Amino acid sequence: MKRTRSSEASLSMETKLESKYDVFLSFRGSDTRLNFTDSLYRSMVRAGIRVFLDSEELEYGEEISEALKAVNEAQICIPIFSQNFASSSWCLREVAHMIECSSESNQNKEIIPIFYDVKADDVKLKTDLFKKAIRKHKKKVGKDELERWKSALVEVGGKIGRELIGKR
Repeated sequence: MKRTRSSEASLSMETKLESKYDVFLSFRGSDTRLNFTDSLYRSMVRAGIRVFLDSEELEYGEEISEALKAVNEAQICIPIFSQNFASSSWCLREVAHMIECSSESNQNKEIIPIFYDVKADDVKLKTDLFKKAIRKHKKKVGKDELERWKSALVEVGGKIGRELIGKR
């Protein structure tokens, strides 16, 4: 069923009452923080959207695990997959947590991926780009955690999202 403007406005009002954040942005800072992510964040804030961005919401010295609480408190999660996303264990934890939260909310939490200079097949582990990065985590995390991350990548990579190739 297609939403009408009035139903979207109603949904938006309900969301604002229920969630601390409208959107949670997950990204690899070294790839996108100072360009795409910052621009997306500022555009959303100007539009009145409440966005969690780690550098704006977390204080120096605060536990990074607070970011996982923000995933719980957001209506929409946007992982911005980039070349080095899977090299960050923290980014992988966030994506796995998004999947868990979405399942627990009966799919009421939306996950909308952005593929920034990567393809969905990279994220779905069909190419070597993310596979190689995942292998490097083997020594640091257990097999179960690694499988949880892989499963989350494949699931989110299979969602309809936006591919931004060569948009730097």
